[in-house]
Amino acid sequence: MKIIRAALVLCLFMLAIFSGPAQEPIQASEVPVIKLGNEVLFSRYSHLINDKRVGLITNQSGVNSQGISTIDLLWENKSVTLAALYGPEHGIDGKAKAGEYVESYLHPQLGIPVYSLYGATRMPTEEMFKNVDLLLYDIQDIGARTYTYISTLNYCMIAAQKYNKPIIVPDRPNPLGGMIVEGPVLEDPYKSFVGIDNIPKAHGMTVGELALFFNRKIGADLTVIPMDGYKRNMIYADTGLPWIATSPNIPDLQSVFGYMATGLGEGTGVFQADQFKWIGGKGLDGVKYAAALNRAGLPGVTFVPEQRGEAGGVRLSIDDYHTFNPAKTGIYALSLAFRLGNFQVPKSGNTIVMFDKVMGTNKIGQYLEQRLSPEEIEAKYAPALQQFKEERKKYLLPNYNAQITVLVGNHLLIFDVPPFIDANGRLMVPLRGIAEALGANVEWNPKQRTVMIRKVGTTILFKVDSPLAALNGKERQMDTSPVIKNGRTMIPARYTGEYLGANVEWNSTLQTVTITP
Repeated sequence: MKIIRAALVLCLFMLAIFSGPAQEPIQASEVPVIKLGNEVLFSRYSHLINDKRVGLITNQSGVNSQGISTIDLLWENKSVTLAALYGPEHGIDGKAKAGEYVESYLHPQLGIPVYSLYGATRMPTEEMFKNVDLLLYDIQDIGARTYTYISTLNYCMIAAQKYNKPIIVPDRPNPLGGMIVEGPVLEDPYKSFVGIDNIPKAHGMTVGELALFFNRKIGADLTVIPMDGYKRNMIYADTGLPWIATSPNIPDLQSVFGYMATGLGEGTGVFQADQFKWIGGKGLDGVKYAAALNRAGLPGVTFVPEQRGEAGGVRLSIDDYHTFNPAKTGIYALSLAFRLGNFQVPKSGNTIVMFDKVMGTNKIGQYLEQRLSPEEIEAKYAPALQQFKEERKKYLLPNYNAQITVLVGNHLLIFDVPPFIDANGRLMVPLRGIAEALGANVEWNPKQRTVMIRKVGTTILFKVDSPLAALNGKERQMDTSPVIKNGRTMIPARYTGEYLGANVEWNSTLQTVTITP
């Protein structure tokens, strides 16, 4: 098993336009651009595929940051032979409906076979591999256990091991980020194509990390090509990449984030609508449902009552995509719907019902029948989830370790010296970043080693290595002191923000500070 480590990309880029309508997760003017694993492969590790017959597992999401298909890049590369294509659910072009049978065929332009892995077989056969030297997997995932592209990855790894073919996985972002790991962990009796391994609903891993995790049981000749510049606390909007619809019902990032929050009620009468942006059910009082969900205090989201025919429900209004927890929200939405409405749990017998496959267990159905509260259900699955979190650590790529993120409103700040937590537990940031983002002017006096911050009606004076600050001429005692580090003056984010009248919130799990003017 080989992991190729990548370096941090330092360039900046304008935020790309998302393919979905209206609301964007982050309204930022500049964000760091990452370099996708496929770009790293072609730029630095092309020797892995040169003079090889490549079988590419991909679909319309398999593109680089400029939107150029990996199919085209391989076909035009004179050092490589693109010998075969393999398509997951929805087909190579991503247009087939969910669950629709997809045929294999001969590519009309390239004249090479396009093998369907969602048709006569989902496990590649030896015949499908006869003319390839190695496999390349390049498909964008959405961070959910039930999204079948990762099941296709698992099956291809098994087949690669069986037929002695190396497999390369150029990595891609987890669009939900890698900080939130949530939901019931799949139990062995409930493994299926919508739940291929013992992972929770939200696994918090990139597709490359998932491949490493899968390989603990498979033992394939696996190479993962990490991305440059990607950090675990980035959501997709932070990457600077345009979103390519991964399937017909996931056209935009709102659908990505809503998928697990609204799509868990298979067969219960609680259903999603509007491409995972609404959840409800027949006879449910949408106003009471919204009130119950809003009282639950779920981070990053507000629930708005909305009637759809005979079904009452709520529309998700996600206002903070960094803190929003899709899988937890889905458990709460389902539990509260059962407590307020009249819904039934499908039961597994000789065959496993889809509801239990989606949940990865039959226990959630039992808890719903018992009318347990969302908090009680969380407590039930917490031990297995914690065990998974510990196991997961073995397969996380170290160069993705989260850096501290600072948001002012919805604007992601970029620093030339990274923020850090000092010995007093305070977040220290370069002096100009937060103050100027809040509309203040900053003056540095190198002789006196002081920082003067001015905004209409407010003047703040900090002094390096002193816990005393002056706010409008009045002395203030702090529990930390500004310092000089790596040639930059670092000041405490909380005091700077609060002295300028902003609200400052630190999320230790996400390693994110949010400053709201």
